[in-house]
Amino acid sequence: MQNRMMVTGAGSGLGREIALRWAREGWQLALADINDKGLAETLAMVREAGGDGFTQRCDVRDYSQLTAFAQACEVKLGGIDVIVNNAGVAGGGFFEELSLEDWDWQISINLMGVVKSAKAFLPLIEKSQGRIVNIASMAALMQGPAMSNYNVAKAGVVALSESLLAELKPKGVSVHVVCPSFFQTNLLDSYRGPTTSMKSQFSKLLESSPISAADIADYMYQCIEKGDFMILPHEQSRAAWALKQTNPQALYDEMEQMGLRMRAKMSQN
Repeated sequence: MQNRMMVTGAGSGLGREIALRWAREGWQLALADINDKGLAETLAMVREAGGDGFTQRCDVRDYSQLTAFAQACEVKLGGIDVIVNNAGVAGGGFFEELSLEDWDWQISINLMGVVKSAKAFLPLIEKSQGRIVNIASMAALMQGPAMSNYNVAKAGVVALSESLLAELKPKGVSVHVVCPSFFQTNLLDSYRGPTTSMKSQFSKLLESSPISAADIADYMYQCIEKGDFMILPHEQSRAAWALKQTNPQALYDEMEQMGLRMRAKMSQN
């Protein structure tokens, strides 16, 4: 395998840290985002870290932009060995508050963006017998309250990854799915939801996390090298996932209590 990686959502946050982690190994990076300034900054940091590559503005909702990006990877890098479908947005709110537009927006980016990217890059990945890395979330596995549209989108990413794992193995393509929990990031810059107080609750959870985007990128690197499919960077999340597998009702009971606490807090604001 050559060392060529594509990362969507590479203009900031986890996408940037993933690019930098692989850049330290001397990889060529194809970086995509809708944030031109952030992309330029990431590429400069990639070169300082020992990698190189190029940037291309790309909205993952637009399949034609993704196919154009794949063509650019073929022309400029001679192909691609790893794709990281990282671009995503935040959202929250109780189900009765979320509009159908909120649902469409969330699904179009966090789920269909991954589907379209995988579809656009599949010919290149099959040719290189490379890897598909999809960034989901612990929300895909735990389904906490007040974020149903986000939960559903990310659960879809896990289901897609499991499907591709089974289908693409005979073609020599490896698949990985990453499910981070809350971590220090700028994800809430993209937040969309019916109430600002909900955003502030999520903000506190992000800020209180002991783990950074750089930590997650490094953990990903180690797990992908080992060939792990399901990658859970947070120790607490690994414990919660184990609990759900052995005693799911205990987890559902905890989520119900969490929902009650959140509604009580919302009523006080």
